[in-house]
Amino acid sequence: MQPSNFDLRSYLLRIGFAGTPSADLATLRGMMRRQLFSVPFENLEVQEGRVVSLVPEEIFSKIVGRRRGGYCYEVNGIFAMALDAIGIPYRFVAARPMTYPVRRPKTHMAIVAEVDGGQWLCDLGFGSYGIREPVNLDWLDREIRQDYDIFRLGRAPEGDYLLQSFIDGAWKNLYEFNLQPQEWVDFEPANFMNSTHPDSIFVRNLMVVLQNERGKEVLTGYYFKSVSEGRPVDRKIVPEEIPGLLKERFGIIPR
Repeated sequence: MQPSNFDLRSYLLRIGFAGTPSADLATLRGMMRRQLFSVPFENLEVQEGRVVSLVPEEIFSKIVGRRRGGYCYEVNGIFAMALDAIGIPYRFVAARPMTYPVRRPKTHMAIVAEVDGGQWLCDLGFGSYGIREPVNLDWLDREIRQDYDIFRLGRAPEGDYLLQSFIDGAWKNLYEFNLQPQEWVDFEPANFMNSTHPDSIFVRNLMVVLQNERGKEVLTGYYFKSVSEGRPVDRKIVPEEIPGLLKERFGIIPR
């Protein structure tokens, strides 16, 4: 559903996308990278004890109007709004995160877009592990290099797609998904759980991630990590440093 206040030009200015967007792969790839490099993945509202809004108008106002970020439903949601405006067909899909020690429900939102005769996985909301540009669903069981990261798309035993990342010399499962279309309302229960459940990683820790051309910067709890060309440098911080890091490294000015 396209929100009443969505403005494509304002969105493109927010992410720094140059040129005229078209319903093609070049636009899909360029727009995804520009959003990843300008809109942070963040859970500040959850840390403040609030339930994240899935109202499309409020997501647009937050990310474009207030120049904030968001977690998967918000950053993938606004990307979907832009796809709608450009005329790129897509569907939301529900993914099962597999970075936990126990099996989890399908709480993650991702997007499968259709351009240039292919189906492309797009995901701007999987934190520090996420893909950096669209992945074709036909690229099965091959190494997919994106800048300094390596991914692989395969099939889980039950038949779902399985996305993996090569981390510390081994393949790490990220999430599995199928092509059953989802609607905004289908993610309401998962959003409430992620915003409020005491075992939710978003409730337990501050998480902020911003990708860049050479890597990413990550703030998790009281640790700040900068990754450049695959080489991480991290340090422990004190609470007083957080507002400055949010502003200087992630472009966030908390209210």
